[in-house]
Amino acid sequence: MEKSTALIQDFNKAVDTWIKALKQYSFAALCKQPSEKSWSLGQLYMHLIESTAHFAEEIKNCLGTNENMEEEMSPSAKQVFLNNALPDILIEGPASNKNTRQPQSKEILSKKFLSIKENMNALAALIPASDFKGKTKHPGLLYFNAGEWLQFATIHLRHHLRQKKRIDTLLQQAI
Repeated sequence: MEKSTALIQDFNKAVDTWIKALKQYSFAALCKQPSEKSWSLGQLYMHLIESTAHFAEEIKNCLGTNENMEEEMSPSAKQVFLNNALPDILIEGPASNKNTRQPQSKEILSKKFLSIKENMNALAALIPASDFKGKTKHPGLLYFNAGEWLQFATIHLRHHLRQKKRIDTLLQQAI
């Protein structure tokens, strides 16, 4: 199987996991923050939508340039890709994460996830045929090409399943 085909299959599986999980929550439950320092599940969904859309933009950028094609990812990024997973540690994101807003509705979350899935599938189809081999810079992990951005999007979605589980546990304890 071609690498980009396997990558998009993994991505679709990760997105489908999030879409399926969304169905089990009421809108009120999605917006409930377990604590002042914790995101609600709705905020987590919003983060995933926004970051995955950003990763898709990075793929588009890579598919239109040969800039930075000789640059490399950081040693820690190489480990992430080797393991196909982020380390199982709490990672504090940028300060802007504190501004992550609550969703407007469950339906909008679902539609946005489906739209991202459709967009990413269209981009993945372009990767193997692209004449461009450019890379763009991740703020902490350095340079990724289009296929690596796609793989990272999946890694990121799976990584946040652990956070979802922690939020679920905190919400259960609050009942």
